[in-house]
Amino acid sequence: MKKITFVGTGYVGLVGGAGISEFGHQVTCADIDQNKIERLKAGEIPIYEPGLESLVKKNVAKGRLHFSHDVPKSIQNADIIFVAVGTPQGSNGEANLSAIESVAKTIGENLNGYKIICTKSTVPIGTGKRIEEIIRSMNPNGDFDYVSNPEFLREGAAVKDFLHPDRVVIGTRTQKAIKVMGEVYRPLYINETPIISTTVETAEMIKYAANAFLSLKISYINEIANLCEAVGADVQDVARAMGLDGRISAKFLHPGPGYGGSCFPKDTHALAATGQKNRSPLLTVEAAIKTNASQKVRMVDKLKRLMGGSFKGKTVAVLGLAFKPQTDDVREAASIVIVSNLAESGATVQAYDPIAIDNFKNHFPNIQYYDSWQDAVKNADACILLTEWNEFRGMDLNKLKDLMKTPVLLDTKNIISIQELESRGFTYDNVGRKSPS
Repeated sequence: MKKITFVGTGYVGLVGGAGISEFGHQVTCADIDQNKIERLKAGEIPIYEPGLESLVKKNVAKGRLHFSHDVPKSIQNADIIFVAVGTPQGSNGEANLSAIESVAKTIGENLNGYKIICTKSTVPIGTGKRIEEIIRSMNPNGDFDYVSNPEFLREGAAVKDFLHPDRVVIGTRTQKAIKVMGEVYRPLYINETPIISTTVETAEMIKYAANAFLSLKISYINEIANLCEAVGADVQDVARAMGLDGRISAKFLHPGPGYGGSCFPKDTHALAATGQKNRSPLLTVEAAIKTNASQKVRMVDKLKRLMGGSFKGKTVAVLGLAFKPQTDDVREAASIVIVSNLAESGATVQAYDPIAIDNFKNHFPNIQYYDSWQDAVKNADACILLTEWNEFRGMDLNKLKDLMKTPVLLDTKNIISIQELESRGFTYDNVGRKSPS
């Protein structure tokens, strides 16, 4: 059993801390935000993630998971310190490492014996060296090893992903650190989870390369969908046939309004910026960034065409605000681009999401929010579906039509049957399938 501290109690820190406590270790999740720590001690989980609340409560009850706002003391008491603070996108596209550097200084000031310093946050290639330099500058004689241990968590499935990962990547410079990290993840060794041991820089690259590839795949199928519309093909059949090819697989071949969330947008920008900085531009990644931005605008144009070329004076129901189902995350979501355009064009927006309304209010406090899709669509001139929540898949289309002023629907997730829309007299559009006649 190891004594472990996670610095940062955001998405990665809280899921990671709870997950590693489930492996039997003593874990403290530390944060300088005293209010957040008090809320966690009171049993309040600040993010929506299926299974996280029960995992936290279970390990708190067993005495393995603790919370503290005393970051220096938490560092001093730990064998291993996981750095899990935010690395938001800076104005130049590169990751903002100010929080990482601040934590590194605090670690250097409180290094009181051999420790492993392990970064969970997504950081650009070369950050490990920078962290080591900062710690050494604060504590020249400090005894530590540095490890890059990137996370691969999908929002909405993060608990499952942490406890049953496809692989664990451990980048370090010493065999001692590899051995200690092996003890941390011992339950996964027993379950024969692949443990990839590599250099620090390679581990940092793996994280960015994986996320950028998935972003490329989404952007690719979105462009194929757009071409399908032009030539009269059906992207769902195209994607299904492509996905049966073992070299490609069906994952992430789902067209839509463009990717969002906390990872893909900032990670593609950061990797592209790293490529430019090192005179090795990643042209495919740069193209994916442009494609993703244009896909969101394309949804606005589709909706405008369905509504006769203007939003002014119209009422639009927006169903789904989170960038994906099973999360309350609205960061970089297509809904932000679309609602912004609607509001600026003089439309009245009536919005509903099962989970993400509170977060969306931080961006748009003045639009109208409702507690059900039925209330959101009342007297609407059009409806746009942006998140594939299960309750939208099973909507009663007769009731939807009766509630709306005019039966106009843009299904950006292709979850509503074209045949049923046509049979009920909807004016509709989607992404990459049969265009409205």
